[in-house]
Amino acid sequence: QVQLVESGGGLVQAGGSLTLSCAASRSIIEISSMAWYRQAPGKQRELVADIGSYGRTTYADSVKGRFTISRDNAKNTVYLQMISLKPEDTAVYYCKIVAYPYTYWGQGTQVTVSS
Repeated sequence: QVQLVESGGGLVQAGGSLTLSCAASRSIIEISSMAWYRQAPGKQRELVADIGSYGRTTYADSVKGRFTISRDNAKNTVYLQMISLKPEDTAVYYCKIVAYPYTYWGQGTQVTVSS
């Protein structure tokens, strides 16, 4: 059973930065994509950013230019670097790894941005 362990969340002031990490508990073969989602209170979970097996990235419009997703295949780890954080970025952030036919989710890490 693969588990995803997230770290790096916390409380930060608006304009600050955080870097989230998500590491798989063991090696995963044939990872196709890695992604970060977030869910704010009372809202649906939304895609923040994803990165494909060849490094192609996509971002939600709300985070473009502020967030950067990256991956380390050797470490089965995906990162999310966040700068210029805003109060509306406050949410629980979840990582997801897809290795067809399996999809793995992290347990979530809280990011709180104070104004």
